[in-house]
Amino acid sequence: MTVLSGKNILLGVTAGIAAYKTAHLVRLFIKAGANVKVVMTPASKDFVTPLTLATLSQNPVYSTFFEKGDNENEEWNSHVELGLWADLMVIAPATANTLSKMANGVCDNLLLATYLSAKSSVYFAPAMDLDMYQHPTTKQSIEKLQSFGNIFIPPSTGFLASGLEGEGRMEEPENIVAFIENNLLKGLPLFEKKVLITAGPTYEAIDPVRFIGNHSSGKMGFELAKTAANLGAEVFLITGPSNEKVSNNLIHRINVVSAEEMYNEVHKYYKTSHIAICSAAVADYKPKVVANNKIKKSTETISIELVKTRDILSSLGKSKENQFLVGFALETENEIENAKTKLKTKNLDLIVLNSLNDNGAGFKKETNKVTIIDKIENISEFSLKSKAEVAKDIFNEILKKQYVESN
Repeated sequence: MTVLSGKNILLGVTAGIAAYKTAHLVRLFIKAGANVKVVMTPASKDFVTPLTLATLSQNPVYSTFFEKGDNENEEWNSHVELGLWADLMVIAPATANTLSKMANGVCDNLLLATYLSAKSSVYFAPAMDLDMYQHPTTKQSIEKLQSFGNIFIPPSTGFLASGLEGEGRMEEPENIVAFIENNLLKGLPLFEKKVLITAGPTYEAIDPVRFIGNHSSGKMGFELAKTAANLGAEVFLITGPSNEKVSNNLIHRINVVSAEEMYNEVHKYYKTSHIAICSAAVADYKPKVVANNKIKKSTETISIELVKTRDILSSLGKSKENQFLVGFALETENEIENAKTKLKTKNLDLIVLNSLNDNGAGFKKETNKVTIIDKIENISEFSLKSKAEVAKDIFNEILKKQYVESN
């Protein structure tokens, strides 16, 4: 999944030979997790069939204002509804004819009417022969469209349908998708920021078979990673054993098992991180000696000497430079006071408190109920929510501190 995941993309196809590339473009949008609808000019159907694009987009293709329904009843295709549906509109290929009409408000087909109704960002990818692309009127149309706020995807240089070689070839579908993704990311608050997140439990080995662990599923940390990526960040998710899944090209998943492994991996990425959120349930103690072979059940009792693990959060607080550091506190008594103490002693900027006394909060739950305390002890309490919504609340609190703008 990418920044296009969940977006409604309206693809406008015009009558150029490059229209054959739109089949691949639709597939790439779908693969990125977007919802796609296609509007074609009537003449573009000579270059690619509506059936192909309808099958790939899993939506009907629109070309005319009216469609013949059952019993010859005409069904209205509303350009206004299509324009409002779209989170972004992409016109590819955009011929010289269509560019001129868009620039001058000509509205003689469904695609142009939809363009004039669109409230979203509009991207256009020209495709035409070399001399047509270089003509002053084409350049003027492109400049005029950009002045309206439309976003120009420049054509590439290559062999053209005429047999000539030069500029005017519609950019390849992979590059169009990458262009749009990068453009969207630039407008997000965490663009070009690196976020380090720990998640899940750690398992501390007793012998090759047994371990000391806890009930953390890692879900909270994974939701934080997804939220950070949706805000444009590059995310390094260091997780203990977890069945949670994540699929986003901005999230780098690093799997660990023990507290020591997590400590080492965290310190690899911390120095270059802008924000670090430690949501993992790290073991406080581990066996002093790990048996080489499985311990046999030969006595009524067994004693295992435990030693402290290295405190990851405390070590990050001590080495903090410009990072914004967030910790979690899971408490069962004296919750606020214990969280405030942890906030100060570990040099945190925020601490997220949740209590096992709250119904619906804690390990292996789909929901959580948190209280967020900042470094000057301002307290923000939140109601029981899904962990996805809690992750958004946490990042809203981080952004409210104007960390990103000031760094």
